[in-house]
Amino acid sequence: MFSVCESRREMQLADIDAGLRLCRASRWNQTRRDWELFLTLSPQGCRVALHDQQIIGTVATINYENRFSWVAMVLVDPAFRGQGIGTRLMNEALTILQDVPAIRLDATPAGQPVYRQLSFTGEYGLSRMEAVIERENLSSPSQHIRPMRHEDLIAIAKFDREVFGADRRALLEWMLAGGVEYAWVKESRKEITGYCLGRYGHNAEQLGPVVARDQNTARALVTACLSEHHSKPFYLDTPHHDAEWLAWLTSIGFREQRPFLRMGRGANAFRGLPEQQFAIVGPEFG
Repeated sequence: MFSVCESRREMQLADIDAGLRLCRASRWNQTRRDWELFLTLSPQGCRVALHDQQIIGTVATINYENRFSWVAMVLVDPAFRGQGIGTRLMNEALTILQDVPAIRLDATPAGQPVYRQLSFTGEYGLSRMEAVIERENLSSPSQHIRPMRHEDLIAIAKFDREVFGADRRALLEWMLAGGVEYAWVKESRKEITGYCLGRYGHNAEQLGPVVARDQNTARALVTACLSEHHSKPFYLDTPHHDAEWLAWLTSIGFREQRPFLRMGRGANAFRGLPEQQFAIVGPEFG
């Protein structure tokens, strides 16, 4: 079953071109900068599968504060699919993460049967929403929303840890550095009550995370961001926690491109506050 995959090894910076080739073959949105972050945050936690010394598969992992970990970028060359390579790479990731109490991922419908066989169970659904938003579809931005500043990150990281369930300040700093024009915050009495970030993608810009105490704040953040960048293609990956939020996204022009299922393995004692996550960073980062 696995004879076509001759070996596996740690992924290196020199392998990013191959990783991008697999992304393009699957029409995924990741860029070189995304791959570089995986190798920065988890230098021993990414693997490639080889055939005739050519990379035919990848997997990446991130450990969030040893509370839970993330598995992502499970990619297999289309010419080699159906031969167990993805399952073998997943087992490699599970070995890497064996000392972390909980492992999570966001699965496409095609991937869910594989993950269920590896003892992952479903937590909740998400949708990848896509749109090219026109300015006339948006209300006037709230005066209480302002551009994010670097000095906001201390308070944002504290707020985000409560909602996400683990510290990911390094990821938030990386996002702000690479997409400051998509970074907005809302304050109330000098306390952060919501923020959003975004990043560049190959197919569309990715808006998220959008983290807020309530739906109105989330709407205001998205409106502020999109008002500055209308007529651009955007993706937004949103959990299915709030039907009114999904209806509002639809009302301004977003449509579902495809579903995901958040899945987990192991006891997750740090669930966070998922109802305050109105958009995730993306299925590769959580």
